[in-house]
Amino acid sequence: MDEIRLVKPTAEHAEAIMQLRQELLGDKGGDRFAGCGNLEHCETAEEWLATIEKLSDEKTCPADRVPSSTHLAIRQSDGRIVGVIDLRHHIDHPILALWGGHIGYIVRASERGKGYGKEMLRQNLLYAQSRGLDRVLITCDADNLASERTILANGGVYETTVPVDGSLTKRYWVRIFADQ
Repeated sequence: MDEIRLVKPTAEHAEAIMQLRQELLGDKGGDRFAGCGNLEHCETAEEWLATIEKLSDEKTCPADRVPSSTHLAIRQSDGRIVGVIDLRHHIDHPILALWGGHIGYIVRASERGKGYGKEMLRQNLLYAQSRGLDRVLITCDADNLASERTILANGGVYETTVPVDGSLTKRYWVRIFADQ
């Protein structure tokens, strides 16, 4: 796996964001836009950037959502976006507290199986710690073995499985420590 870093999306990334969106639209996975805010429904990168900017601040976040920080995972060697990851600042919300959790993420289909998800999550846990969180809830579909392995590799401790819209979602808690 090439080195990646998490960066705040900016207009500089607009073309690459829309290329990612197109690839995700062609992906037939159930959670193909997990952690991407409303990218699926945005016609332009500027629209998406404005939305995630609103979501990032308690004062501008819509009442039915919780504040969150979205980052692009950028591969250092070529600047390619390999994924998107989102940290919800809290889960004081009925859906997030049950099955949404603190973190949502996606690795683009062409970059899966290379360890990027594991590294994205590791870096996002450090970011969560910098925001004052000492543990986070992370969930995945019960049949999503790749996501489950990613969570476990980052210290996830299984809590329970809950039914969600006719399928099952596994809940894991990750304690965040300074030596993460």
